[in-house]
Amino acid sequence: MEEKKKEQKKKLRFRWWHLCYIFAALVVIWWFNNYTINVNKNAYMTNKVSTRFRVAVISDLHVHEGGISGEKVLEKISGADPDMVFVLGDMYTTGSAPELIDMAARAVTDIAAEGYPTYFVSGEHDTDSRYISMLEAGGVHVMNYRCETVDVKGNRVQLIGIDNAYYSPTFDLSNEFAVDESCMSILLAHIPNYEKFAQFGTDLTICADTHGGMFQLPFDLGPVIAPDDTDQWFPQILTDQTVFDKGWFRYPGGAMFITSGLGDSPYPVRFNNRPEVVLIDIMPDKEAQ
Repeated sequence: MEEKKKEQKKKLRFRWWHLCYIFAALVVIWWFNNYTINVNKNAYMTNKVSTRFRVAVISDLHVHEGGISGEKVLEKISGADPDMVFVLGDMYTTGSAPELIDMAARAVTDIAAEGYPTYFVSGEHDTDSRYISMLEAGGVHVMNYRCETVDVKGNRVQLIGIDNAYYSPTFDLSNEFAVDESCMSILLAHIPNYEKFAQFGTDLTICADTHGGMFQLPFDLGPVIAPDDTDQWFPQILTDQTVFDKGWFRYPGGAMFITSGLGDSPYPVRFNNRPEVVLIDIMPDKEAQ
């Protein structure tokens, strides 16, 4: 009888340690998926440039205590040594304490302070006027409904930025800007609007906001929940609609890229969709020249 009790205690301890190992493994997986930064390398070819240049893209940091720090983001950017950096909004969350807003501002201005030309558009969260003033004072180009034509390694590049948190049915960017067909054109926007952006027709459109759908299924089966107002479950599997969650989406004459961003809101539940710093090498398309 005594031997039987000892054996039962042994089995109980064995099961308990197995549960501890499983729990520890799940914590490591959760931490890796939510708090480590993936450097997502891409290339875009066009006949509008004669030399290669690199842009880095970040967004949606939703800065909070214990989250990914601006220092970690800057470290990844510095390691990639881009020619310019695009910051696509929601670097903090609406209602954040002033000290968190300051942290978000420093995360952006520190990039500019390192000498990287830094271009910013607001999301629906990071619109505080004091925050915007801090960015401008720190040398950041705030591109909210602005257009600049810049020289990047001998290439003329038209940059257009918008800060829409909403798109009306009659939204038409051609009422505000004209695409310069004589040079490479890039549109920066926080919230994707594929149909309207494709109609506008910049060579490259770069967006954010979706967080990549947060929880991505394996085998490229898309997000668990659509990152839009439909909240459709398993949209890539159950519908025939294109899911604009993350990555590349082509349109006639150009393409839209959506970054899944760096942070989480409201909860850290990323899976198979790590926080990312995106690199896009814009390269001459010799075949088209």
